[in-house]
Amino acid sequence: MKIVILESLSISDEELTRLTKPLMDNGHEIVSYTDGKADEDTLKTRVKDADILVVANMPISGDVIDAAENLKFISIAFTGYDHVDLDKCKEKGIKVSNAGGYSTNSVAELTFGLIIGLLRNIVVLDDVARKSGTKQGYGQFDLKGKTLGVLGTGEIGSAVAELGLAFGCNVVAYNRSEKPALQAKGVKYLPLEEVLKISDIVTIHMPATNETKGLINKDKLALMKPTSLLINTGHGAIVDNNALAEALENGTIAGAGLDRVDMEPPIPADYPLLKAPNTIIVPHIGFATKEALVRRAEITFNNIVKWEKGE
Repeated sequence: MKIVILESLSISDEELTRLTKPLMDNGHEIVSYTDGKADEDTLKTRVKDADILVVANMPISGDVIDAAENLKFISIAFTGYDHVDLDKCKEKGIKVSNAGGYSTNSVAELTFGLIIGLLRNIVVLDDVARKSGTKQGYGQFDLKGKTLGVLGTGEIGSAVAELGLAFGCNVVAYNRSEKPALQAKGVKYLPLEEVLKISDIVTIHMPATNETKGLINKDKLALMKPTSLLINTGHGAIVDNNALAEALENGTIAGAGLDRVDMEPPIPADYPLLKAPNTIIVPHIGFATKEALVRRAEITFNNIVKWEKGE
């Protein structure tokens, strides 16, 4: 069968060769594209003879799927599915898999990087030090003893909750269902509004669904402490980011650490959050450690092997 890799998986050529060799040894032809072209005409040409597609976060429309007359399986090298037309896949009997769990610790670690960066004013004080200044006039705070509110306790949210406990935080959480394993370790589940009211740090790890999109809006932000921080390494659509920029400007909350906003980078220069005070923004890097990207590719190609075996 012909396996078409539509975009770079951000791993070395050596790793790609290692991971695809078993498939090639089984007689598969592998074609890999790394030029980033994502226009529909190009994609239709590239998928035309594909039996299997490998894609990370490149959008795959129903028209592109229709152009792949032999397509049987799509292995998504990403946690989410929403950039692939799943209805079209279902209609045509095409199986789809994702690469869940590959970046759990990577995203959790970045979450605390942003938290500590804000609590200790690291970005600002780096600039101060480079200008021969001192720490005078810049507040800094411990993480230990703070109340950490975790919104969503899936794999990543659970990892964040456990790291919070290790740092000595009082961890509270909001989720549709409670996890006894976390409760046994001291995590307390509360209604969303209560979590927002009592937390010193609120960190978002929920999936983007019709119920969660825009959930953290102006009214929800107004419930938070004026000294609190909002961290979003989950999904940009869950926050009304214009309302967040306003909340930061007027002091409704004290700061924000963001890996996700309304769009994928590059972020336009006039984006309101770029001008918001006490805000750290990084260009969607939570999943992108070297180790996580290799894990992602391993899962992606292993999913092809599992599909072939009927697992």
